[in-house]
Amino acid sequence: MWPVTELTDLDPAAARRVAVLDDLAWRGLIATSTDLEALRADAAAGPITLYCGFDPTAPSMHMGNLVQILTVRRFQLAGHRPLALVGGATGLIGDPKESGERTLNPAELVAEWVARFRAQLERFYDFDSPDNAAVMVNNYDWTQGLSTLEFLRDVGKHFSVNRMLDREAVAARLAGNGISYTEFSYQLLQSYDYLQLHQQYGCTLQTGGSDQWGNIVAGVDLVRRVAGSRVHALTTPLVTKSDGTKFGKTESGTVWLDAELTSPYAWYQFWLNTEDAIVPSLLRIFSFRSHEEIEALEESLRERPQAREAQRALAEELTDLVHGVAERERVEAAAKALFGQGDVADLDLATLEAALAEAPHAEVSAGEWADGLGVADALARTGLVASKGAGRRTIAEGGAYVSNVRVSEQDAVLTGADLLHGRWILLRRGRRHIGGIRVSTT
Repeated sequence: MWPVTELTDLDPAAARRVAVLDDLAWRGLIATSTDLEALRADAAAGPITLYCGFDPTAPSMHMGNLVQILTVRRFQLAGHRPLALVGGATGLIGDPKESGERTLNPAELVAEWVARFRAQLERFYDFDSPDNAAVMVNNYDWTQGLSTLEFLRDVGKHFSVNRMLDREAVAARLAGNGISYTEFSYQLLQSYDYLQLHQQYGCTLQTGGSDQWGNIVAGVDLVRRVAGSRVHALTTPLVTKSDGTKFGKTESGTVWLDAELTSPYAWYQFWLNTEDAIVPSLLRIFSFRSHEEIEALEESLRERPQAREAQRALAEELTDLVHGVAERERVEAAAKALFGQGDVADLDLATLEAALAEAPHAEVSAGEWADGLGVADALARTGLVASKGAGRRTIAEGGAYVSNVRVSEQDAVLTGADLLHGRWILLRRGRRHIGGIRVSTT
């Protein structure tokens, strides 16, 4: 960990601006930096203007973006000024991936996604502070009128193709099916962003994920060559699971910040079900709790892992942050109802569907439903039990429930009265295992 700076000689505001770097180090959020001591000196001298860019190559931001968003938020809370950059221009191209060439999205679609990204970023930054209000910027504003000749002469001249070829993603593509000039030139566009933000807003720090280090330091170099200024770069480590795979994906796909793509219920459950091994690092990366509070949760995890206090604290805080307190309270009430601690009839359809989408479920046709579907059969179809016979045994043992009502007859058949919102059957085996049957209307 980076050594904690002696802050006694600084005034309180300056000490707070510098202390954010020690906080980031304690949280494991500094992977690489151009010159931390120089950055600390600049932070002590006055508020820094910084930025992190987000390319709208999808309809929503995702879990990986949240690391960067919250890192910038920490800087703003410490007194620095963030520029919230949405890449209306770079989003039309996309950063090269090692796996292959991107499909270019229509300009109209990218513009729509820009608006969605801006709305999401507005939730995390303070745009009204009298001292260090965030500023929303779009790199399409300074690239749309840039001619090819200007770009080649004023920007391209400062880049070495040899160095650009050293990027891992580019090297991997060249070793495979190659790379288009469009994606190869992405680094120039991102570097030009840093130059423009430095010239227009006095920006002297760019942050991002460690996989963006090559792009970011290329921007640092461009600012030095064109403006003669020393600016900074700081990256955060990529967040992975204990097996080394990317964090932020589930069996159903990417975990999004948009409630329409990842429901608040699914979001809350994602954090609640996080494996113990990585929870301490996740608390430090994502939580705004104090060091002492986080260390207490880490101790709880070591001593009482079955209580899942740390996971619950993480789920509550991040659901509040991304979806709001009211939505989190609704999610918690829904979870209690699903597991027998409330009335499932009070669940709205969207929450019920989101919950059962994350649980074992099956669909039956209107015809099958009309013929009469047995509870034992329904349990087997969802996978809550291995077979219809196992379902009958579960009923006999008193472990089968429909809408939290225990089923006592082994040959019990589901009826219209069991349907929730006219289309769902909520099943439960024992105390902890829920599933659903969706009745098709066609």
